[in-house]
Amino acid sequence: MTTAPVSIPAAFTVSSAGLGGRSDNYEVFLPRLAGVYSDDGAFENQLAQRGADELVYTVDVHSYDNGPGSLTIGTSTLLPGKVGEEFAVTRGHLHALADRAELYYCISGRGVMLMDTLGGETRAIEMTPGVAVHVPGHWIHRSVNVGDEPFVTLFCYNGDAGQDYEVIAAAGGMKTLVVDDGAGGWRAVTNPNHTGYALDTTTA
Repeated sequence: MTTAPVSIPAAFTVSSAGLGGRSDNYEVFLPRLAGVYSDDGAFENQLAQRGADELVYTVDVHSYDNGPGSLTIGTSTLLPGKVGEEFAVTRGHLHALADRAELYYCISGRGVMLMDTLGGETRAIEMTPGVAVHVPGHWIHRSVNVGDEPFVTLFCYNGDAGQDYEVIAAAGGMKTLVVDDGAGGWRAVTNPNHTGYALDTTTA
């Protein structure tokens, strides 16, 4: 009888510095967020001032494979900042297999988990150290840093989930923006560029 190879258990460390023992990592620089923020003029001004090597966020990942029984575990470190009145964000995504859920746990910093459904529901949940958000399947989600230090989260999702980034771009951005309230906090406002999501992306 032949058995499939078995992955070897691994230990890694999780901290505000990221994931120690990661199997992969990547960095996202400012040019990759073109079209993500609602104020194109403010984005172009910031890009001209700070340059193409301006780091926005980093992701550390540990995974064995991308099979349906595996987990992808990692940390996201989103640096503080604003583009216009909008706080710094990650690109955001819906899982390519849209029914896959994801867990986020705040390690350090202060942020918001911004979520939309394709049907038009929206939620914005503030996260501080010790707060976790369970993002159900079929919810588009993005991290927002509303503080003045890196917003670091631990995340975990099914290895086969994948990411669909284009669903947000095709809709003119997410339905809600997280902006500076002028009093040291944040508020959620309607994105005037949002045109609605294509419902036929929920095929998974």
